[in-house]
Amino acid sequence: MESHNEEMPELVGARVRLRALSMDDAAALHAIWSDHSVARWLGAPALASVEETRELVALLLQMELEEESKRWCIVLPGGQVIGSCGFNYWQLAGAYRGEFGCDLAPAYWGQGYMTEALKLLLDYGFGQMGLNRIEALCHPENDRAQGLVSSLGFQREGLLRQYRHTDAGYQDIVLYALLRQNWQGDY
Repeated sequence: MESHNEEMPELVGARVRLRALSMDDAAALHAIWSDHSVARWLGAPALASVEETRELVALLLQMELEEESKRWCIVLPGGQVIGSCGFNYWQLAGAYRGEFGCDLAPAYWGQGYMTEALKLLLDYGFGQMGLNRIEALCHPENDRAQGLVSSLGFQREGLLRQYRHTDAGYQDIVLYALLRQNWQGDY
C-alpha cells in the first residue's frame, strides 16, 4: 500500500485500527462518501467518481503535510476500510483546540465501530497533540451523530446559525465540545 507520511501513527483498538490515509484507499472511500445516507451529512457535494475521490484524498494528504488536517482510515482486522475520521482543523498556541470529522459505511452503523475509532482519536488528540478542547459540528437533523458524541461525553454548546454554505444553501450546525478534564480516556 502506498504510504505518504511516516508521521501519521497507527492507532490500534480491540476491533478497529486507524491507519494513515493513502491514495490506494480512493475506491473504498468513494463507496462510502458517495453513499447517499453518508454523503447527506458531509456538507459537501457528492463525489461523482473514484477520480474525484482520488483528488479529494490527494488534497487531504497535502493538507496533512502542511499540518492543516489529519485523517485516518478506519480499518477492520482483515484490512477492509469501513470509514475515516480525523481532525479537520486544530490550533495549538492560544487555543489548544481541534475539530474532528468522521464517516462510516452504513453496513457498520450501530455496532460500536465508530465509538471505538473516536475513542482512539480522542486519546490521540488529548494525549499526543496536546489539545484541551475537541469540537464536533453536527447537522441539526443528524440524530445519530449527536447521540454518538453525547455518548462520548461531549456537551452541546449551541446552534451556529447559517454556519456553512452547501449546495442546498446556508446550513445551521450544532456545536458540541469535550474538554480534556472531562475525557475518560486512558492516555
